[in-house]
Amino acid sequence: MTTGDNAVDDPLKKRRRAEKFYPLEKHLRELAETQEEATLTFDQIEEILKEELPPEAYKEREWWSNQVRGLQVQTIPWMDAGWLVESVDLHEKWVRFVRQ
Repeated sequence: MTTGDNAVDDPLKKRRRAEKFYPLEKHLRELAETQEEATLTFDQIEEILKEELPPEAYKEREWWSNQVRGLQVQTIPWMDAGWLVESVDLHEKWVRFVRQ
């Protein structure tokens, strides 16, 4: 039984929270296999997602960190697509993904 803070460890709940980022996974998967990097503005990512990024994405570099485990469920789709965040510029509002 999961309650309180332990609920965030539930893999099914994490997957459900990650679903809103699946359009980004699809976009990255559809890029040409020869493309080794992709730089997207936050606006472009929001267009892909068809919704706004959370405020943390604009303020916290850690939000964009690559994690295999943890609470950063938004990383699941881009990592599952075979990409990692190489760099992010919170001032200029862009992120650069590179193939794993």
